Amino acid sequence: MRLFLALELSPRERRAICQAIAPMRKAAPEASWVREENLHLSIKFFGEQPDTAPGELTNILAAIATAQQPIDLRISGLGAFPNLRAPRVVWMGVQHDPRLELMHHDIEATCAANGFALDARAFRPHITLARVRDEMPLANARALAVAARAVGYKGVQQVAALSLLESTLTPAGPRYTQVASIPLGGS
Repeated sequence: MRLFLALELSPRERRAICQAIAPMRKAAPEASWVREENLHLSIKFFGEQPDTAPGELTNILAAIATAQQPIDLRISGLGAFPNLRAPRVVWMGVQHDPRLELMHHDIEATCAANGFALDARAFRPHITLARVRDEMPLANARALAVAARAVGYKGVQQVAALSLLESTLTPAGPRYTQVASIPLGGS
């Protein structure tokens, strides 16, 4: 099973984001745009795991989740890794929140203590909108940057659970299936 931990967005929030970024999709049609139903905020990628991993992860993450309260994700701003001039990943930002940072840290530490690989990259909360496999033509990158600057989207999404998702790769793109929901605050 290919697993990752995420904070899922409501269908309404996902729809609003997709409507807001429609001009960006038009500006860069060669990008692989994330399907609406797949928009989320990734917390930790576990990669290929045995069939027993969901139960084990649910158990070790329950204590962390119980200690957290539901969190409001403040969604706004657009950018790309490494940048909009040469995008590889196009994203929508999630404003800095110390509680989210602390939760991520606790998840990483707990998972590492239980034998799961530690993610060495800095945590930069974002919602992936698109991936760019090949170098984007300069004119399209410029058009994407102009379209991104014109998007004034701001949203707030309360999240009350961690979602353990299975990612199944298909020719039409990844399909995500929730295998566990771990409530925040023990609710």
